[in-house]
Amino acid sequence: MNGTVIGAYAPDFELPGTNGTVHHLARYLDDYRAVVVVFFANGCPHSQTYVDRLKVLQQDVRDRQVKLVAINPNASESFESMKSLAREAALNFPYLRDVTQDVAQCFGAQVTPEVFLIDKSGLLCYRGRIDDCVESEAGVKQPYLQEAIEALLSDRPITPSQTEAEGCPIIWRSSSP
Repeated sequence: MNGTVIGAYAPDFELPGTNGTVHHLARYLDDYRAVVVVFFANGCPHSQTYVDRLKVLQQDVRDRQVKLVAINPNASESFESMKSLAREAALNFPYLRDVTQDVAQCFGAQVTPEVFLIDKSGLLCYRGRIDDCVESEAGVKQPYLQEAIEALLSDRPITPSQTEAEGCPIIWRSSSP
């Protein structure tokens, strides 16, 4: 995997959100014990499967000083469609636009959804899948992200610290004019 490796500092970002404000990773790290960055896309069926589960996760960890933030890096999706999704799905976490795709490239994100768990000091602690079940909520076998968050908050080692994310490939901007 390319991008940020486990144990390295996560790249800071300053990105516009669908709520009309600019979001900074450094500011979240000032206020939270951990930040979960989810690369997410409106048009990805895998991402859509996780909308409700991500909302529940944010609700469950909010009081434990963990913040979930979704970032859309897809070149093919508009900010307006992101705003519509945030409104219609009643997202309880920020949904940000990475129009330059620099943040996704620095993290090394390849698919949506792909998650990165960052501790208070800014170090990447986990990257990969949310869990090992995309098809049905009843069939969740291994809640990788939830277990990583629990381990981090309990000062235990995170194992595994990396899994292979499954989803839709990120749609990169063409490098030709």
